[in-house]
Amino acid sequence: QVQLVESGGGLVQPGGSLRLACAASGIIFRIKTMGWYRQAPGKQRELVALIHPGGSTNYADSVKGRFTISRDNAKNTVYLQMNSLKPEDTAVYYCNSEGPVYGSYYWGKGTLVTVSS
Repeated sequence: QVQLVESGGGLVQPGGSLRLACAASGIIFRIKTMGWYRQAPGKQRELVALIHPGGSTNYADSVKGRFTISRDNAKNTVYLQMNSLKPEDTAVYYCNSEGPVYGSYYWGKGTLVTVSS
């Protein structure tokens, strides 16, 4: 059974930092593109960052230069380091993995990040 379990969310002041982690099980982690998405209240879920099996990355324009995605294949874990956080980064952050069939995906249950003073 596939599980993606996010952790690390919480309340942080503007300008602060958080590090999210997503522990994966039930998949061959090292060959999967992993991603972080987020959904703010009243908005659609959007891509934050992707990391491919070879280590290449993609970022949404809104987080470039502030967020860093990384992976540890030995621990089956993907991370999202978030710096210089802004109130507009407030959202539920979801971990995502490629599924067994092209166009299919697995999702975690999400972790809430709130940026507020």
